[in-house]
Amino acid sequence: MAEQRIIIVGAGPAGTRAAQACVAAGLQPIVLDEGRHAGGQIYRRQPDNFTRPYTKLYGTEADRAQAVHDAFDAIRDRIDYRPETLVWNIADRHVWTASGTGQTALPFDALLLCTGATDRLMPVKGWQYAGSYSLGGAQVALKSQAVSIGHRVVFMGSGPLLYLVASQYVEAGAAVAAVLDTSPFSARVKALPDLLAVPSILWNGVKLTQAIKRAGVPVHLGVTPVEILGDPDTGVNGVRFRDSGGKEQSIACDAVAMGHHLRPETQLADLARCAFAFDSHTRQWLPERDGDGRASVAGVYLAGDGARILGARSAEASGTLAALAALADLGLPVDKGVTASLRGEVATYAKFARGLATAFPWPSAQAAALPDDAVLCRCEGVSAGDLRAVMRETGAQEANRAKAFSRVGMGRCQGRYCGLAAAELIAAEAGIPVDQVGRLRGQAPVKPINIGIGDEK
Repeated sequence: MAEQRIIIVGAGPAGTRAAQACVAAGLQPIVLDEGRHAGGQIYRRQPDNFTRPYTKLYGTEADRAQAVHDAFDAIRDRIDYRPETLVWNIADRHVWTASGTGQTALPFDALLLCTGATDRLMPVKGWQYAGSYSLGGAQVALKSQAVSIGHRVVFMGSGPLLYLVASQYVEAGAAVAAVLDTSPFSARVKALPDLLAVPSILWNGVKLTQAIKRAGVPVHLGVTPVEILGDPDTGVNGVRFRDSGGKEQSIACDAVAMGHHLRPETQLADLARCAFAFDSHTRQWLPERDGDGRASVAGVYLAGDGARILGARSAEASGTLAALAALADLGLPVDKGVTASLRGEVATYAKFARGLATAFPWPSAQAAALPDDAVLCRCEGVSAGDLRAVMRETGAQEANRAKAFSRVGMGRCQGRYCGLAAAELIAAEAGIPVDQVGRLRGQAPVKPINIGIGDEK
């Protein structure tokens, strides 16, 4: 009998552990990785000619990053690893890819989507100026190019990633002007029972905050961003915000890194026709999966932050769990004791993640308060006022209908950066719950493809 074809999309913590489980079962999975090296965004490897130690690159997660890298390197010659390969469509039980060698359509018996996460952004007036970056973009600049995004950087938003990247910049010797956190301290107190589910991660977060403060960086909690100051010619020159007491303040800077934790990369799950459900706690649509990672579509499995944001440690466990589910469905033997243990591990991280969502709430009211002249969709240059006008003129209250009339979400990012905020604005303007706005439908190609790429021979 021919060997079952298993395709794993992503080579971060979830993809690495999934591949490891497949290899242990005697199979050779195909691992498709958009990156140049395995590790994913969270454990992104530095270029070959860089020699910075793991402690400098990954901080408190250095040992785990090393373990994931070592695990992948140990199975490298027993998998079909295809780096720098974009998966741009899924249809008819095939995965469509594009790489430097051309385009391919790969059939699969089991498809494991370990697609990871991307920044969750809330627009701010002025965020279109040069010098405005996502937290992930700022982190990539530091890890891959060993550069700061500016001479004087403000970090603004909420969530663990805000403090992680700010601390990495401090550790690298960059000038951090301030950390502006939209979440109030009271939210953290409320979240403490769930956060104590994983005390070690909670303590790591405390240590990151302490390190930032010891470096003399001001940390403001409960802020309301007002505007990123600057102009189209010279870019960012400051940030204006209201502090927790309502007093307006300004900070001079030439770069801003912003974001509100992360959102799953779910476009491929959408193209695979997986069912989605609205998660009221995080106010976003997420693909459905069972306790082992099975999606609603037979033969498709979801693992890691690409399904829901539970963190890198949970991604390792859920990657193994999804692979074991796929192996069991293909008729291969699986240790039920291991599966049960992994389920418990993922459940613990899910409780901690619920605490994070409480401690660092998505500032939905900020979208409703965007002034009409604030850019909402940077790709298409659509303002908050443009979207409101479209709603008044057409009566559009559903995400895709509003997109068709306004072009919000039609640009290069396909709504990755503006879609969630646009939904909040539509909901506020229409006076309806945000889940009634729906979600932007995924379309192929999920990312731009070089027109020079031809079919692989």
